[in-house]
Amino acid sequence: MRTIFLAGLLLLATAFCISAQAPPAKDSTIDPPTPPAASQDPHYVRPSGKQRFKWYVGSIFGPVALGKNIALAGIETWKNSPEEWGPHWEGFGKRVASGIGKSVIKNSVQFGLDEALTLDSHYYRSKDKSVGARVKNALISPVTARDRNGHHVIGVPRIVGTYASSIIADETWYPSRYTWKDGVKSGTFSLGFTAAFNLVKEFIWK
Repeated sequence: MRTIFLAGLLLLATAFCISAQAPPAKDSTIDPPTPPAASQDPHYVRPSGKQRFKWYVGSIFGPVALGKNIALAGIETWKNSPEEWGPHWEGFGKRVASGIGKSVIKNSVQFGLDEALTLDSHYYRSKDKSVGARVKNALISPVTARDRNGHHVIGVPRIVGTYASSIIADETWYPSRYTWKDGVKSGTFSLGFTAAFNLVKEFIWK
């Protein structure tokens, strides 16, 4: 029941976000004003639907995504966390499967909300190559997205996807001592890890 209740809250929050950002109904007698060209970020071109879907699939099954999942499962096996899964190969397999499951939930929610809200949660390196600008770009990336004009807005898709995947995992297949509160902590850690990983991509990984 608690899992169903939490899932319902997430759906309500998602519906509220969509309705809050949805454009008003078009009046057939009045054409909406066309936004000036200056409102468009000249460095941004919204990727095609095919490219966005390719990124979505890669975010779950791509080599980088799978490599991160395997590495994290290895660290958690070495730490034996959660301890109920054990520190051996069986526990490692459970942790890999858990990571893939969380990735499917997170990226599916994120992709769906990106499409519904016409946002783009993909990470783009800073065009300003100063150290401060690049650090800022990496640190705000987990909680921002780009709108259709390329401007930074609150990253509802990534935030909802990250917390939804962590909470659902802790409330379903994790050991019973885990609760939604642990999911919130895990989701926050995941956002921080994303910022750190984007720092690496900003300065090291080309």
